[in-house]
Amino acid sequence: MALFEINEKSSIPIWLQLKNRFIYLITSGYYKPDDQLPTVRGLAAEVEVNYNTVSKVYMSLEQDGYIQSKRRQGAFVLDVSDKPGVSISSTAEIVTQEYLKRCFELGMSLEDVEEQFAASIKAAKEKRDAGN
Repeated sequence: MALFEINEKSSIPIWLQLKNRFIYLITSGYYKPDDQLPTVRGLAAEVEVNYNTVSKVYMSLEQDGYIQSKRRQGAFVLDVSDKPGVSISSTAEIVTQEYLKRCFELGMSLEDVEEQFAASIKAAKEKRDAGN
């Protein structure tokens, strides 16, 4: 699975999908403080979006205090461990809301989502308990 995947059919704008993914990767610890992010041009080519879209994401992340851009050096992750509202639980809430929205876009009812999620949790527990 690619680190960055764009859902072209989502009602969530592409730049916001990318921004949310970066926030998740930073707050979950995938990207650590001082890690260098992909270049704007490199990421734009990788996910096949316009350079300006990725640039907008980086500017927004910088304004929100997640990254710092250094001229001619790139963009680097800031330490967000003490940032209010930045935690695994708040990130999980964002991901959960996006999951629900996508399910609703597929025409699923809340009950359908609940049933699907329960089945997925059960399968994950069985896999874990089997030692996989």
